[in-house]
Amino acid sequence: MTASPVTERRAYPARERDTHRSDNRERGGARPLRRAARPSESAFGPAEPSRRATYGLDAFTFFIANLQTGFGPFLAVYFTQQKWTQSDIGLALTVGSLVSLLGQMPGGAFVDASRSKRFAAGFSAFWVGASAVMLAALPTYLVVMLAMAIHSAASCVLTPAIAAISIGLVGHARAGERLGRNASFSAIGNALGAAGMGAIGYYLSNNAVFYLAGLLVIPALVSLSFIPSARAAEAARPRAAAREPELREAGGVAVLLKNRALLCFAACMVLFFLANAAMLPLVGSVMTLRASETATALVAACIMVPQAVLALTAPFVGRLAQSWGRKPLLVLGFAALPVRGLLFAFVSDPYWMVAIQVFDGISASVLGVMVPLIVSDVTRGTGRFNTALGAVGTGMGIGAALSTALAGFMADELGSQTAFMGLAVVGAVGLALVLLIMPETRQRDEDDAREPA
Repeated sequence: MTASPVTERRAYPARERDTHRSDNRERGGARPLRRAARPSESAFGPAEPSRRATYGLDAFTFFIANLQTGFGPFLAVYFTQQKWTQSDIGLALTVGSLVSLLGQMPGGAFVDASRSKRFAAGFSAFWVGASAVMLAALPTYLVVMLAMAIHSAASCVLTPAIAAISIGLVGHARAGERLGRNASFSAIGNALGAAGMGAIGYYLSNNAVFYLAGLLVIPALVSLSFIPSARAAEAARPRAAAREPELREAGGVAVLLKNRALLCFAACMVLFFLANAAMLPLVGSVMTLRASETATALVAACIMVPQAVLALTAPFVGRLAQSWGRKPLLVLGFAALPVRGLLFAFVSDPYWMVAIQVFDGISASVLGVMVPLIVSDVTRGTGRFNTALGAVGTGMGIGAALSTALAGFMADELGSQTAFMGLAVVGAVGLALVLLIMPETRQRDEDDAREPA
């Protein structure tokens, strides 16, 4: 009996069948029956995220920024209203700052160890909201100290968890664009949160601000539920699942101490925040002396201008990071800082000082995307992305803490103009360090297509 064509086709051994198909293609013959998997469907990376998951992460980032805004400029006002002394207010804020500084690496390690990044994000978001309600309901000394510690510790988990979910959702090849989108929605959330909470504090009470912050955790958690747990569980895994045992064995914390690119980047970020953190408070002091009646409105404008620049440009920065590479954008972000410091030193008009804050927006837009993206680049294959992100965050916190002391000493002893110039010099040293020792961390396109974050 003569075999049918179907039977003959099935009878080919696998190797001969592949050779037969290859020959057909070379001769312009029929295309293979099975469609080749697209890169997004590859086993080495996550598929294209659904709109539901994408919009869910957008909304979660937005509401979290809204929620955390209530712990910024409203704390001192609220504590003063509760008849707290300035020393007690300072101590409460110091507790939060210390926990935030010391909790960066443990928070990142917790996210690395967590099997579900979505659970880590939801758990920490819940406690940020709970700490807000604690402040509003029981503003006693011990409860406030506990609430400030809880809020800072939860934030140390929340930030790396969002970064991990983001990279796990889209894969390393599209991480820059996703992180830029996160920064944009976070900036919008910060701006609207500050405006909304300010209005509530003015028309209702400062107490209501913290209740609102607590309630915002509900839409944040609902938004988080739109992200499939299977994707969230895969977040920030540096290789395909088949290589996980190998990675766990090789991914100790000691690996980070031998990572030259990570150490170089951390050193650059310490210098950046050493120059940057004190600049806006120093601007506020100068504005108060030069235009006391409008100083509050001008300082508010100085905060809003960078947020607006960040919201508009961060997605664009994320896309450029994939085509240009990381280092050119990092140089741009660092270069904006000394320029800003020098302009502040020689410009006396308060309204022009507000305009100079555009440079702060440029730096914020670049670093808001580059920090998690570069840390992800240099820790691929270690399984310690979030721990490394926490270590860089600790360095940034140390730089920021020293910045205010340095600027205050220079302003008192040498004047505000010299203080601005001194900060600009520190920023220029950071820029030189980026140019001299910071390598380009973006890998080749084919590597990006094969490997997830």
